[in-house]
Amino acid sequence: MAPTPRPTPHLAVEPHAVSFSDKLNRLRAAVLGANDGLLSTAGLVMGVAAATTDRSAIWIAGIAGLSAGAISMAIGEYVSVSTQRDTEKSLIAKEARELAEDPEAEFTELVDLYTAKGLSEETARRVATELHAVDPLAAHLDAELGLDADELTNPVHAAVSSAVAFALGALLPLLAIVAPATVRVPVIAVLTVVGLALAGYVSARLGDADRRKAVRRLVLGGLAAMVVTYGIGLLLGTTVA
Repeated sequence: MAPTPRPTPHLAVEPHAVSFSDKLNRLRAAVLGANDGLLSTAGLVMGVAAATTDRSAIWIAGIAGLSAGAISMAIGEYVSVSTQRDTEKSLIAKEARELAEDPEAEFTELVDLYTAKGLSEETARRVATELHAVDPLAAHLDAELGLDADELTNPVHAAVSSAVAFALGALLPLLAIVAPATVRVPVIAVLTVVGLALAGYVSARLGDADRRKAVRRLVLGGLAAMVVTYGIGLLLGTTVA
């Protein structure tokens, strides 16, 4: 009787682990989306601000960039995650079909998988037997594909999260437009650098990476992008004038 309850706690813990990993990935994607919104909008606003001091023109360009970027992010994420979800469903259906057609071969395959992970033949067979008695499909999805049928990616959630993250990141350079024309460009640059540094720090912390290196990469890349767009704005503004 002792081995019987063991699979239940294991299966109860597993969805939480998958869910935590999924939430971590969503949070990291949100940080990257906010960084994208911040940098692309800042570059756009800097370029227009270099060409003209007309606040209305800068506002229109910034809001248009925010809207287009958020919609583009949402559509791109929706299509990408929908494709991933379709693939996951296809793999689940294939595994269910294989279990129905040849359960013995699938059982042997599961034993081999656990043996390859370092378990003895006897232990691997016992684990496979207990898991098959509870939910064979879930056991194979986890061991073979690292999937959980109850934790599939959601394209709608991904699309909304990406759009919102992009929009929130874009708000920072947009707010700087209210600054007087004489200091507008420096204010945009400073706020953008602060936002990029924060995004770099948070993303590095989530990934347990070097914070300073991540911040340095984002800030230097952002400064380069703003210098280029500002230079293009100056050039075009002078040419048009």
